[in-house]
Amino acid sequence: MDSAPLRTEYPFVLPRGYVDHSGQVHRSGVMRLATARDEIAPQTDPQVRQNPAYLTVLLLSRTVTRLGRLDRIDAEVIEGLFASDLAFLQDLYRRINQQGHTEADVRCPGCGQEFSVDVSGDASGES
Repeated sequence: MDSAPLRTEYPFVLPRGYVDHSGQVHRSGVMRLATARDEIAPQTDPQVRQNPAYLTVLLLSRTVTRLGRLDRIDAEVIEGLFASDLAFLQDLYRRINQQGHTEADVRCPGCGQEFSVDVSGDASGES
């Protein structure tokens, strides 16, 4: 039996960062595992019915629990991300909720050695 505690929160560092209204950049954050409610509730949102791609915005606004020094993460914050940061968070969401980890297997182009890297980045710093 596996006695390791269930990991439910995953720190990350955005490639570019969210720029708030005062020009401050927020890169470090935390995403939590999604619940069934997180996946079901947005399905009835009128914006999702008009544009199914908006589901991603709502899912991320529910599961990103911290981003820099922002007081609140909502759909407006997620909408304001650069495209590369949105893609990063979509991949992180998929990795932690479908695969259960943030690691990716890679191969060194120089020597060909295979190893794993944590794609969430080093979230030890604060923006």
